Amino acid sequence: MAKTDSARQQLIKGLNEDLSREYQAIIAYVIYSQVLKGAEYMAIAKELEVHAGEELAHAITVAKHIDYLGGMPTTTVLPVKVSEKAKEMLRADLDNENATIRAYRERVKQCESLGEYAIAEDIRDILRQEQEHQTDLANALGEDAPDVSAKS
Repeated sequence: MAKTDSARQQLIKGLNEDLSREYQAIIAYVIYSQVLKGAEYMAIAKELEVHAGEELAHAITVAKHIDYLGGMPTTTVLPVKVSEKAKEMLRADLDNENATIRAYRERVKQCESLGEYAIAEDIRDILRQEQEHQTDLANALGEDAPDVSAKS
């Protein structure tokens, strides 16, 4: 039983790290959507407004599951990179999405190993949206979406 408790605590810890990244994403998308300038960035700026709302929904879902598992949702926000250069902001966003995708893939495995299939399904739904965000950002940078299957 102690092994399960330890695995559950690791899942709570991981979900709290995810929640900190979701807070970061909300703030970044709110700021970036408003400060990106230039005709070439207008479409992605509007899309980032949508992303901000989706990230808020993710944060609520993750916090709900942390509470369900017996943990306390964190209030810690990861730092948000700001820049005068649009490409630097978009690059920071893409890097954050890549890290988020890797983390949520790990979280699905953790959930399933604990038999928490409903949480795993919610994380899969979030993961699907995060991968869409990754594609949107890569497209805005004129790149293909990166392969984040391996830990880096």
